[in-house]
This record gives sequence, C-alpha cells and structure tokens, in this order.
Amino acid sequence: MPGMEPDVLVVGAGPTGLVLSLWLARMGVRVRIVDKAPHAGTTSRAVGVQARTLELYEPLDLTAVLLAEGVKAKRVNMWTHGHHAAQIELLAGSDLSRYPYMLVYPQDRHEALLESRLGEAGVKVERGVEVTALDGTNATLSTGEHVTAKFVAGCDGAHSIVRRALGAEFEGGTYEHVFYVADVTATGKVMNGEIHVAFDGGEFLASFPLDVSTRARLIGELARDRDDMTWDDVPKRILERLDIAVTHVNWFSSYKLHHRVATTFGDGTRFLLGDAAHIHSPVGGQGMNTGIGDAINLAWKLAAVVHGRAGADILASYAEERVPFARRLVATTDRVFELLAADGTMAKIVRDDVLPHVLSALFHFDAARRFAFRTVSQIEIEYRHSPLSQGKAGRVHGGDRLPWVESADNFAPLRSLDWQVHVFGEPPQDLRDACAELRVALHHFAWSDTAHDAGFAEHAAYFVRPDGYVGLATRESRELLAYWDARRIRP
Repeated sequence: MPGMEPDVLVVGAGPTGLVLSLWLARMGVRVRIVDKAPHAGTTSRAVGVQARTLELYEPLDLTAVLLAEGVKAKRVNMWTHGHHAAQIELLAGSDLSRYPYMLVYPQDRHEALLESRLGEAGVKVERGVEVTALDGTNATLSTGEHVTAKFVAGCDGAHSIVRRALGAEFEGGTYEHVFYVADVTATGKVMNGEIHVAFDGGEFLASFPLDVSTRARLIGELARDRDDMTWDDVPKRILERLDIAVTHVNWFSSYKLHHRVATTFGDGTRFLLGDAAHIHSPVGGQGMNTGIGDAINLAWKLAAVVHGRAGADILASYAEERVPFARRLVATTDRVFELLAADGTMAKIVRDDVLPHVLSALFHFDAARRFAFRTVSQIEIEYRHSPLSQGKAGRVHGGDRLPWVESADNFAPLRSLDWQVHVFGEPPQDLRDACAELRVALHHFAWSDTAHDAGFAEHAAYFVRPDGYVGLATRESRELLAYWDARRIRP
C-alpha cells in the first residue's frame, strides 16, 4: 500500500506480477504491486492454462475455480482445404498429471481472480501508477512518491523499465507476418469445445473454445499491415470452408510477433520475469504459463532471503534455472512458427497436405502423445544443472518436477510451500533423525507399482523445494544434512 517500504516492489500487474505478489504474500513477504494501466485488462488475450500451472496453483486454492469456469480442451482437429484431416487426442498424460489437457480460461477473468485473491491477502494493486525512474532498488513513481525496496521484480512487459534500468539487451527480432486475434460468438461444426487448426493454401486459422458451443478465440494471418485493421480485413474463405458463421465480434486486435530473450534476468536485487524477460510466438500456448513459472521460481527464493532462511546467493539460481528454458522455448516456437507461416508453393504443400497426415500417424503412438503432452504442459521442465539440484534415485534426478502419484496423493503436502522430504516406503531411522534435526517435514507413502512407474525408488529420500521440484534425490540420509549445510538453507 502507498507509504509502505516493501520487501519486494512488483512492477506490472499481469498474470506474472499477480502470481508473484500472491505467492510472496502467502509466504509473509511485504509486497507492493504497481501498474501503469488505469484499470485491469478487459480482453481475453492469453487463454491457455497448462497442466503445470494448474499444479502450481493448487497450494493457492486457485485450481478448482479455474476448472469450474474454464473449458477443458482434450482434442486438436486439423483441417486442410475445408476437409477434416486429423484428430489428435490430448489425453495422453492421465498418469502424469491430474490435469491431462489444456484448460482454456480467458486472461481477463484469470487476472480478476488473481487480483481478488491478492486483495484477500491484504495487497491492493496500485493502478495508474508508473515507475518513472529506477536507481538500484530506489523507485520514483508517477505519483511523486519515492519507494525503496529490498528487491524489485520487473513484470512490466516488452517495454520494461526494469529491463532498461538493468541495461539488459532484448535480443531477437520481429516476424514480418501480421496476425489477428478475435474473440467471437459464432455457429458451425467446429464450435464444439475442441481446438481446431486449419490450413488452406496461404491461409491459416486456429480456433480455441471459450465455451462448448458458441464462443471461440480465432487466430489467423492478415494480408496487409495497417494500424486501423478490423474484422472486415480478415480473409473469409477459410472461415466459410469450415462453416464458421460469426454473429458477433467481441474483441479484435492485430499484431506482429516478436522473438526475444533478455541478456540478463537480474542483478541480485532486480529481476525480470514474463514478457519483460522473454517473448515468443504463441505456438503451444506457452507465454503466460512461462511467466507464471518464472514468478513461482523466484517467489520462494525471495521469501527465503527476506526471512533469513537462505543466503542471497540462492537468488542467482533463478536465472540459472529459467534462462536456459526461455532460450529453448523461443528457439522451439521459432522453428514451429516458421513451418506454419512459411511462404512458397512447396511450403504450402507440406503444411496443407503432408503435415496433418504425418501428425495423425505419429499420434497413433502413445509415446508420441505422451512426449507432446509432457512438452506442451510444461511438466517436462527440469533444473538438473542448477546449483540447487543434486543426486538421483530411481529415474528421478535432483532438479526434476516431483512426479505425481495419484494413489498416494503426494502433491497434497506441497500446500505448505516449504521444504519437505518424501519417501515411498518405510523411512529409515537415520532419515527420521536427519529430518528432526533439520526441522523439516517428513512425508512417507506406501510403496506401490504406480510409485515405481512414476520413477521413484523404494526407501529413497526426495528433498522437495517449495515449488514442487526435487532438490536432492538420494538413498543416503547423511546427504540430506550435507545438502542443507552446503547451500545455507534453513527450513
């Protein structure tokens, strides 16, 4: 709130900044969050919520609300020249995550939910308030107020003032193609609660369900580039081929896509997250989810330092863990986007007549479906090369997302947002003694075939971080104490 000297000043109140603030508030950190926009967003913008985000939302009691109000997209249909060419089932990870699908949930409603929960935690978003200057962690606000925080988090998008203050370059470029996004009310055979992707010569269309029968998000390419583009400029042939009859356009915008990654994600007291740190093609619905992942990765580390439970050097692991993923994501979405948007006769033949059939054949194999789900859902993200990651037991490495075992409900203890030890099988006495000495919670679960299939080793110890990633995987209880001492972390 105004007048308060915060532990963390969060600049930008999109999903990334809101999640960061909410997680910090939940962990007892004093937060101020400002946004230069005079009011909250009123358009849907990003709509895809991935499985990993839904998992990370469980401790904040957000997941059930999203599931109740969103649309579970379980299939992707591919169309060429108006004909249905392939259907890809997304339900390939029912043993990997409780959420084996993409949830479609508009960003304006998403942000409203986050802001409401943040208000319940005693933090109000200060809207119409811009950071006009930033010297270290001393911020000058457009209200004339000067704020000194321990840390500053730049969640302020592509034109981030925090990034400029850091002197970070935003390396990458801009695609020449111009796209549109429209939220529409419509009728037709594709208005069925599923995702549809259509190719027709030089035209492209993607449709995401905003409900199961009448509302959809449409994304396509525009032939021209003007500032005053409207729905009337949208090519209609591909819509007609799919029998999509638009009765009302609720929102329309045109844009060019960028692919950029900041040269640094922070300097120890100031950090970049979300679109301030990386922007890329929307292929796969990764952008908003990646920003939320940034927020949760950084939040528990900031809280540990603020509360004196870890040394400040732990904050370096934020960039060490998130930069490699951001670079891989930009490179991957670049390659997919270039395939989808390529010009030329051969490119159109491959995209229209070859790709759908190849994907259809490929996705008959369970291994291909599981690989796609693990990648798009972001449950595949791992930090094995992080300084916070150590060891291996079974197929689980330090740095891996804690595998989910439905029969054990082993994600339930993660609600504590604290370090904890998980064991499948009976914990040995020396492990019990080590956990008691560290004052860290020990959770043990019955050994089972499903635990084995998930990759766990019987009786091994998995030291789990507040964000649900494994820090240490070991069969030796004494390694638990050594891990803790080496990293100067306290529970």
